[in-house]
Amino acid sequence: MSAANYDLSIDQGSTFAIDLTVKEAGSVKNLTGYSARAQMRSTKTSDTTAATFTCTVLSPATDGKIKMELAASASNSLTAGLYFYDLEIFTSGDAVVKRLIEGKVTLSQGITR
Repeated sequence: MSAANYDLSIDQGSTFAIDLTVKEAGSVKNLTGYSARAQMRSTKTSDTTAATFTCTVLSPATDGKIKMELAASASNSLTAGLYFYDLEIFTSGDAVVKRLIEGKVTLSQGITR
C-alpha cells in the first residue's frame, strides 16, 4: 500500500492539529502496539528536520485514530514557505514501519506578534 498524498496548510504562530483514522482494506486498523511519528523538512532529501510533529495513537487503539500536532511555538520558529512531511506508524524496534501519508506543508506568514 502506497502512502496517501495530503497537503497541509499551517498558519505561522498557530497550533496545528489533525485527527486521522487509519484504515486498511476499508476497515479501521487496530493500532495496538503501534506508535506514530511525523517530521517536516525543507526538501525531501534534507538531512535537517525543520519541525517534528507530536503524534499520539488515541485510546482505544482499536479505533485506529492518530492525532498529529504542531505547537504554536514550533510553527512560530519556522520561516514561512513550503515544506514536506510524512507520517508513519511503527512498532517497537521499527520491526514494522508503514508510511501512511505524505505531502507538502504551506506555512503562511504570521502578522500578529
